[in-house]
Amino acid sequence: MLALVVYESMFGNSERIARAVAAGLAEHGGVVVQDVATGVPGDIAAGVDLLVAGGPTHAMSMSRTSTRVDAVRQGAGQGNVGRGLREWLAAAPDDLDGLAFTTFDTRVSRARRLPGSAAKGAARALRRRHARLLTLPESFFVGDVAGPLDPDEVERATAWGRKIGTLVEQGAPSTAG
Repeated sequence: MLALVVYESMFGNSERIARAVAAGLAEHGGVVVQDVATGVPGDIAAGVDLLVAGGPTHAMSMSRTSTRVDAVRQGAGQGNVGRGLREWLAAAPDDLDGLAFTTFDTRVSRARRLPGSAAKGAARALRRRHARLLTLPESFFVGDVAGPLDPDEVERATAWGRKIGTLVEQGAPSTAG
């Protein structure tokens, strides 16, 4: 199995989750981890068995240029104001030919019950490109906009990565249609 884990991160929390998911996946095969600010999605289907895409929830969805500018104003020290997960997905090939994928996001703990999710938006974008949703989108929680991650979220992300790797190895069918 070869997995590609792509992430957007402004404060480092989504990157930590992406790397933890990758650690769990690595128990099942090769993993490439890529920041969407620098990675190019053109060849994602070439030799890749699984795509995991994630980033922060901004204004109940994937970030936009304006919300990334706001994050920088609030002290974000990484990421790219001009390019996030939304733009990376928009540049992906139109037909991913059934490539298995799943998505994750990071969001503020107190917003657990609010509608909207970067992970759900990313899943919709990938399904429009004919990718196959392997597991439902997952949210990981931070204490506040800048973090830190809630206790045990890194461990939960690693376990989630293991579970996804097992599903891929077993040839699991899509979770959602």
